[in-house]
Amino acid sequence: MSDKKTPTAGATGATTVEWTVTGMDCASCATKIKNAVGRLPGVSEVNVAIMSERLKLTLAEGGASHDKIEGTVRALGYEIAPRKAGAKKDFVLPSEVPEDAQDEADGHDHGPKTASASVSSTAGVGSAKSASHDDSGHGSPGHVHDDPADRGKPWYLTSKGKLVIFTAILLGAAWIIEYLAPEIGKWPFIAACLIGVAPVAKRAFAALRMGQPFTIESLMTVAAIGALFIDAAAEAAIVVFLFAVGEVLEGVAAGKARDGIRALANLVPKTAQLVTGDTTREVPAESLTVGQIVMVRPGDRIPADGEITEGTSGIDESPVTGESIPKNRGPGENVFAGSINTEAVLQVKVTKAAEDNTISRIIRLVEEAEEARAPTERFIDRFSRWYMPAIVAVAALVILVPPLAFGQPWDTWVYRGLALLLIGCPCALVISVPASIASALSTGARRGLLMKGGAVIEAAAKVNRVAFDKTGTLTHGRPVVTDVVTFGEATEAEVLAVAAGVETGSSHPLAIAILARAKAAGIAALPSKDAKALMGKGVVATVGDAPAWVASPRFAMDNGGLDGLGLRQATIFEEDGKTAVAVFREKVPLGLIAMRDEPRKDAPDAVRQLKAMGVSSVILTGDNPRTAAAIAGSLGMEFQADMMPEDKLDAIRKMAEAGGVMMIGDGINDAPALKQASVGVAMGSGTDVALETADAAILRDRVTDVAASIRLARAAMANIRQNVTIALGLKAVFLVTSVLGLTGLWIAILADTGATVLVTLNALRLLRFNPEREG
Repeated sequence: MSDKKTPTAGATGATTVEWTVTGMDCASCATKIKNAVGRLPGVSEVNVAIMSERLKLTLAEGGASHDKIEGTVRALGYEIAPRKAGAKKDFVLPSEVPEDAQDEADGHDHGPKTASASVSSTAGVGSAKSASHDDSGHGSPGHVHDDPADRGKPWYLTSKGKLVIFTAILLGAAWIIEYLAPEIGKWPFIAACLIGVAPVAKRAFAALRMGQPFTIESLMTVAAIGALFIDAAAEAAIVVFLFAVGEVLEGVAAGKARDGIRALANLVPKTAQLVTGDTTREVPAESLTVGQIVMVRPGDRIPADGEITEGTSGIDESPVTGESIPKNRGPGENVFAGSINTEAVLQVKVTKAAEDNTISRIIRLVEEAEEARAPTERFIDRFSRWYMPAIVAVAALVILVPPLAFGQPWDTWVYRGLALLLIGCPCALVISVPASIASALSTGARRGLLMKGGAVIEAAAKVNRVAFDKTGTLTHGRPVVTDVVTFGEATEAEVLAVAAGVETGSSHPLAIAILARAKAAGIAALPSKDAKALMGKGVVATVGDAPAWVASPRFAMDNGGLDGLGLRQATIFEEDGKTAVAVFREKVPLGLIAMRDEPRKDAPDAVRQLKAMGVSSVILTGDNPRTAAAIAGSLGMEFQADMMPEDKLDAIRKMAEAGGVMMIGDGINDAPALKQASVGVAMGSGTDVALETADAAILRDRVTDVAASIRLARAAMANIRQNVTIALGLKAVFLVTSVLGLTGLWIAILADTGATVLVTLNALRLLRFNPEREG
């Protein structure tokens, strides 16, 4: 199997290798695999992600073979298959995960898969298939983890469902036999218990051999066998049956949490109509390459991210961004893969390959988000590490102390100690945080609110101040030229030709406005080279044989490109809410170009929503104070203007001293501030640098989505607090009742399973949460 994997070369001869692992139910499953694989020779930097069902590790040259790694994982009761090398990542996590971030309790593997949003069907990702067991005896037939072939089946046709039915039949047969032949009454229950616990015991032994004694399988095995020794055979059989039922319930609930991302992966159609000359032919959508032209008929989903070359139609982007109203798109405008063409035939030029389209990008974000785990989650993981061994120690004391010290009957206290073992499993507690985080990430992704993991969600929930960049964030970022003023002997055509030469190739909104005005006037840009951005000040390039600048009036004034009269004219433009730039050669002013960029229609509502949530807002802009004041005044916001990138960085640092601060931006000059903020959010139309630096992204370019992101984060944290309360509260109640003898073994396992199912179902409520709804 190893020859199918294409590893990525690393330092000193090491390679990075990835597999898809199925059957992981909770965070402790990941720990079990991580600890076992991490002990193998040459293996380091093991990362197990439940959400993406991914095992990723660094393998030194001459280290453990791929077959050995796969055999180790199968021995623990999971299926594993090589994972195809992924495409380049558009999103980069804000920081590396601490070494202990993946540490979990030596735990269980019967919890729900809620922390999973399966993305194995993503383009470029191999889906897991049942792999044959190797010859080393590592196979684990009879395990009750999800088989990949179980996906989509009714519960009673899955491997877990069949085990439940089988154990129920055994239990029923035992009761019938006991009724008909009371003299042999306990033996059928003993048989039912032993048959049902056998696969569980096998997995417990495999974990024990790999140095992991405290797993739910080991506790279940000890409790069931121990119950047989104190003549509680019927109750032991019931416990085994309820354990199997619990796994089915958890699996059903977990599947619902994964459905959102599975549906997202299926948005892109499987085929596309490729245009070749005057003909079209059907090809697999994943085979499309950049530059090809595809035809999209009315009612069809668009097969790739691209640019419309022919036709105008309404585009329903709701499957991708959650935007409910179709938008009219025509030649030159971009469209998302997975969007629906509603009206007319379009021809679309592919701009991104399948592995790099918007859908794949969102799914990779959800995959990677799992690594940026919430501080609350890491705390619970550390707590769980000692929680289960402590429970085992307490159970041993309950069994030994009363009989030895006080002459109490052994049967009574052994029974109560065994019940404590089952109560002690931290299933519900460990899953309480990742279940909520996974649901919140899924809900956000469906609405164009992309957050890079639990750490970002937790930080966003604590935000009390939001700083906005202006251009492209609060405004549309599509300014238009309103005025061109010339100086000296320069003409308007000369000013535009020089300015267009300087700005050629730039994607900055002001540059696009200048180039559009020159084109509309039929003025060709002068030949230019060596263009260089002056961060926060403007652009310089060699135009013709001499340097030329398009820069802020202040910079131009300081460098001989603007005189007093010119500065006064720039001030007049700025007082009208326009942005003015000076065009000049070396010490020779040529003219001023004024542009206006209107605020987005939803900006006032966004500021109002934030205020209602107790969050203040401020504009941080490199634009001049008068233009900033005009925009801020219309929105009822504070502002700081004439800011260089380092000024924005300092402002964010000062705000952070008073609490959590969120920065919203879209440009290269926003990247340092996005990185510094508690949560950096990039607008979906922003530059790649902003998207990579930010902790989150707003795909729909709607300012009100800022408030929606905070609302979703706060709902997720409230859900987490509810889950932790449920998990610890039920444990506390039943720990006491078990020691007092008020509840027995079957109630203990029912309480454990019940708590896990309750926190899972509570987390699933977030899938229906609408973050756009106020209150």
